[in-house]
Amino acid sequence: MLDTSIQQASPGKNGVSSVTARQYSIRPWCLSRGHNGPVTDPGVLASPNIWNWPEVYARENQAIDADGALWAALADRIDWCDADVADIGCGDGFHLPRFAQRARSVVGVEPHPPLVSRARRRVGALAGVRVLAGSAQRLPLPDSSVDLVHARVAYFFGPGCERGLAEARRVLRPGGSMVVIDLDGTHVPYGEWLCAAAPRYRPAAVEAFFAAQGFDCRRVDTIWRFRNRGDLDNALRIEFTPEVAARAIAQIPGLTIPVRYRLHLRRESTVLTVGHWKAR
Repeated sequence: MLDTSIQQASPGKNGVSSVTARQYSIRPWCLSRGHNGPVTDPGVLASPNIWNWPEVYARENQAIDADGALWAALADRIDWCDADVADIGCGDGFHLPRFAQRARSVVGVEPHPPLVSRARRRVGALAGVRVLAGSAQRLPLPDSSVDLVHARVAYFFGPGCERGLAEARRVLRPGGSMVVIDLDGTHVPYGEWLCAAAPRYRPAAVEAFFAAQGFDCRRVDTIWRFRNRGDLDNALRIEFTPEVAARAIAQIPGLTIPVRYRLHLRRESTVLTVGHWKAR
């Protein structure tokens, strides 16, 4: 998810019940280069929502795309049946089993060691699925080794991710595809909260950036549906500043949140260039 300023919360009955004085001033990496916490790669910035509250984030993941619209749109654009898939910034591996249902092989790449361990536990019994420690800027994959690079609300947030885009192109085979899924900051109410929590974020500029990089864009409306009110409130608390989270909690009366995503897709040429030679 998009990294925004959050406060460190002490765990309670529902996971995030009380807020302490300790502050995390972490902005989206595309807006500010600052970060907190130990990392081995200087290009990796913390994702405080899932890094600090993995259990809360896991319940958020279960609520996301409750009607399946996002997965349906992805399948409509890309066929990963019998393909080799790489999920960049895979977190705790939530999406890996879904890809594994149809793919020939699936590899998740994640920079945060605790999440690497969680992801490996999730997929340990699945054939053809592995999780590697690594970053989008230095993918631990050979050249021309995958057919699909997938990144869902991870690292690729607009200007500044060019190195990761180049790495994705390096590991893709000719004719392969890269898909970047992010949140639409123009859609109410979630986009309004997003831009309020990160006022320097410019949704139109991000979309223009991806268009200039050769991506087309499709908007997908879906819903987040939570099992209980505590899970919904806690998800909003780890995604936004305290002030914005409080406003969002007050605006949502039930257990669902309408959310719009942007699905950015770029297909690689079927021509492989090696020096001055071209091969199909």
